Amino acid sequence: MTKNRNLYALIEGRMPRDPAAVCIETPDGLVYSYRDLHYGSARIAGWLASLGLAADADGAPPRIAVQVEKSPEAVMLYLAALRAGFAYVPLNTAYQSAEIEYFLNDVKPGVFVCTPQRLPQLAPLAQKAGCTRVVTLGERRDGSLLEAAAPFADRFATVPRAAADLAAILYTSGTTGRSKGAMLSHGNLSSNALVLDEFWGFREERDAGGRDVLLHALPIFHVHGLFVALHAALLAGASIVFHPKFDPRQVVAALPRSTVFMGVPTFYTRLLAERQFDRRACSHMRLFVSGSAPLLAETFEAFRRRTGHTILERYGMSETVMLVSNPYFGAPRERIAATVGVPLPGVGVRVVRDDGSACDVGEIGKVEVRGPNVFSGYWRMPEKTAEEFTADGWFRTGDVGCFGGEGRPDSYLTLVGRSKDLIISGGYNVYPKEIEGYIDALPGVVESAVIGLPHPDFGEAVAAVVVGSRDAPPVPEAIVEKLRGQIANFKVPKRVWVVDELPRNAMGKVQKNLLRERYAAAFGVA
Repeated sequence: MTKNRNLYALIEGRMPRDPAAVCIETPDGLVYSYRDLHYGSARIAGWLASLGLAADADGAPPRIAVQVEKSPEAVMLYLAALRAGFAYVPLNTAYQSAEIEYFLNDVKPGVFVCTPQRLPQLAPLAQKAGCTRVVTLGERRDGSLLEAAAPFADRFATVPRAAADLAAILYTSGTTGRSKGAMLSHGNLSSNALVLDEFWGFREERDAGGRDVLLHALPIFHVHGLFVALHAALLAGASIVFHPKFDPRQVVAALPRSTVFMGVPTFYTRLLAERQFDRRACSHMRLFVSGSAPLLAETFEAFRRRTGHTILERYGMSETVMLVSNPYFGAPRERIAATVGVPLPGVGVRVVRDDGSACDVGEIGKVEVRGPNVFSGYWRMPEKTAEEFTADGWFRTGDVGCFGGEGRPDSYLTLVGRSKDLIISGGYNVYPKEIEGYIDALPGVVESAVIGLPHPDFGEAVAAVVVGSRDAPPVPEAIVEKLRGQIANFKVPKRVWVVDELPRNAMGKVQKNLLRERYAAAFGVA
């Protein structure tokens, strides 16, 4: 009999022997056991299966697009999608109608789930995109989804899936401005979760008779919070202290009863600003992980001095989940500031020159990867997929970096830039060309250049330099206000400058490097 490679089958097989063991606790006192999670996801999976949605002609499973706030029931919904054999499509809660409309028309979901408050706004868009069912899920166990699922049994036979079968689609914007859906399989997600279980010490903790407690303050619509943090906890049979949003004071209060925390650099800078955040608060912790954006060396050292713990920095992408990590085992000094560590077991990483030849140690080049965690391609974009893979099957990450170098072992990867001009602000990816498209369409705008600038809290802040028309130039505050109603808040520029012209090279290309130099200290970072 062929083994079921559905990711949920792996998660179910790793659940604690005692189904009453705590799985999720919320700050307002709600407690969900592993049995609750298993039964609740079964009911939702039963409802999804009852819809009778078939695979596409090319074999792609039915899709379920989800834009809801973080809640234990949202976790059940994700697990239910896996169990029912659907492809799960999480959407950032900050996305506005125009963005949602694009995703719905691109992915063509059979089911769309949104918050009750946004139903009047988004339901017509989903229906226009051909969506069969539109239901709601609120933050406090409300909404039509749970009502629809209530009559179904708390038992559900997980749909068989092969390792290569589609499990999720994560949208990641491209420099062309058109968002791309990265297709992740059950095998991609399972392999990565199993590797992290070993590499980050979850298995060792379990084998020693301990039980990890994950303090979860990340959103669950992207890789870090959903596929890294949640999968790690569920495969470990851990309990999860589940905060709907990151609040530094609440996190500090919860640390003494936790063992693992995963965050973006913004989280750590804000924790360091809290007076109560010290060695005593962190005395029960075994692991702090940082990712989704570069961690400043100053933050790394300040954290170590304040807490006695050394942050583990790692590197991953929507297309690959985790690729590289500083070590968990060994001496804390083996975690080196400003590096992302060594390739994870089974993951291939190489740094190459423009001609594809291998870079020497310490030589900066383009980062390429391969492994069981690497996605199969972009949804309905075969040409783009072909562009992003080399002839010998390596994925071009678009990042620039080097192995080794001064003071670093040859096996350690350091990232020095992003060839695709990506801005990472507070852990969220922002692509300048997309924002420039919205700005250029505004009255009085001739052209614009969006750049990332150093920011003490967000790592990088989105900023825009705009050329205005001579007769009616735009007002910076008006540009910001207009954009707030069109795009997610993390994409809205935090500063806008109106200028007479943009610097260009001999070929007419805007020299963004000069703009970044000119405005580098705008947010107080030298």
